[in-house]
Amino acid sequence: MSKSDWLRPIAFVAAILFLVSWIFPIGAGLAKDTSAFPKSWGTIDVVLAFTLAILAFGIQTQARGKLDPQAADTTYCVYRAVTHAIILVAVLVIAGGDRIRWANCATGFLWRAWLGLYILPWWLVATRSPEIGHL
Repeated sequence: MSKSDWLRPIAFVAAILFLVSWIFPIGAGLAKDTSAFPKSWGTIDVVLAFTLAILAFGIQTQARGKLDPQAADTTYCVYRAVTHAIILVAVLVIAGGDRIRWANCATGFLWRAWLGLYILPWWLVATRSPEIGHL
């Protein structure tokens, strides 16, 4: 089995892990007392984050050189839309105020947002059908 045969399923697994990983900063931000979480909460978060980072950079490495105008255009559109999310986050910070423990979740939100946007063009290429060619 070639690398390209494995890249697409790995990209989808990474997307699922990425979505699941958002549970941790959301939970930490909304929790009144994070000491009530199981002791394994932090360990699971770190292991999941490390696994996600390895998958993301593996996708980037394997899809490097395969970027095309379609991936570039889609990425640009997503980047443009995400710039509007900055204003929405400002509104959330103002509206959420003290109900959200920003110190517990901001780092998790920020690195996940960065990783998702950083890997997006290569992830788009990786999720396409196998006829994009061998990587």
